[in-house]
Amino acid sequence: MERYPLPLSKGKNFSGQDQYRVIVMKQVLVAGATGYLGKFIVEELQRRGIWTRALVRDRGKLPMSSTGDVNVVEGLITNPPSIAGCCHDIDVVISTVGITRQRDGLTYMDVDFQANMNLLEEAKRSGVQKFIYVSVLHCRQLEYLKICEAKEKFVRQLERSTIDFCVIRPNGFFSDMTAYTEMAEKGRVYLFGKGEYRANPIHGADLATLCVDAIDFDKREIDIGGPQTLSHNEIAQLAFDAVNKKAAITYIPEWLRKMVLWGVRRFTTSRFYGPIEFFLTVMAMDMLAPEYGSRTLQIFFKSAAEQSN
Repeated sequence: MERYPLPLSKGKNFSGQDQYRVIVMKQVLVAGATGYLGKFIVEELQRRGIWTRALVRDRGKLPMSSTGDVNVVEGLITNPPSIAGCCHDIDVVISTVGITRQRDGLTYMDVDFQANMNLLEEAKRSGVQKFIYVSVLHCRQLEYLKICEAKEKFVRQLERSTIDFCVIRPNGFFSDMTAYTEMAEKGRVYLFGKGEYRANPIHGADLATLCVDAIDFDKREIDIGGPQTLSHNEIAQLAFDAVNKKAAITYIPEWLRKMVLWGVRRFTTSRFYGPIEFFLTVMAMDMLAPEYGSRTLQIFFKSAAEQSN
C-alpha cells in the first residue's frame, strides 16, 4: 500500500521525489469550522500562523481556544444572501460542509450539493485562487447512494469551474469509530460478513494537516487514510480492550444486510434512510486508502473510554 509521508518543509512529494516547497502566506476561509474536521483545520491553520476566517452558523460552537486570532463570520451556507462577501480577500477556501445525519428538514442535495455550490459561486465572485473540498473515499463508485450522489454532483461542478481545486477523499474518521466502543461498552459488537473487511480510518488532526498542506499541492484528487490498516475484527478487539471487556462479536449475514437496505429504501424517505444506506454499504466493503499520519485508533479508543468514565 502506498504510504504518504508526514508533511515537512523539505520532504517527499506524492511521487516519492525530493521536494522543497516555497511556503507563501495565504488567507484561508474554512467552511464547516465547527464540525469535527473543521475544528482541527482551524487549529492547524492557527498553528502555522496562517490568517484564517471561519464561516459558521453559530460562533458559540467554535472552541474558545480557536477564536483568538480567527476572523469569525456567521452565515447560513444554504442561504446565499447570508454569506455574501464571506470570501472577500480570501485566497483559499477549505470546505468540510456536509451532513451525516438528516436534520432541519434538509437533504444531502440541500447541503452537500447546493450549499457548497453557494460557497463556490461566492468564491468565484471574490477571485478565490483555490477551493479544497473534503468528500468521501470511493464516492464516484458509490454514487447510487444519496450522500455520494450529492457530493459527486458538486465535484463535477467544481471540475467544470475555472477555479483551481483539490478534492480530498478520506475513508472514515476516528469519530465514526466510536460506534465500536459504544457497542463494546454494552457487551457486544455487530459486524458484517465474517469481520474480515478492512479499513484504515484517519484522525481528524492528521487529516487536517493534509488539508492545509493541499493548499500548495498540484494534485487535484487525494485519497487518504490513517496509518494503520485493520480488519473489522481487529477494530472490535481494540474497542473491547479499551473498555476492559471480553470480546463478544455477532456476525450479520449478507442476506440480512440486503433485506434491511431494501426495507428502508422502500418504506422510508431518503431523509431517513440516507445515513443507514451509507453505513450498511461502506461497512460491508474494504475502505482502504494510502496510509498517512501518526495517530492510532488504539490510543483514540482508550482516550474515548477514559473520557466516558
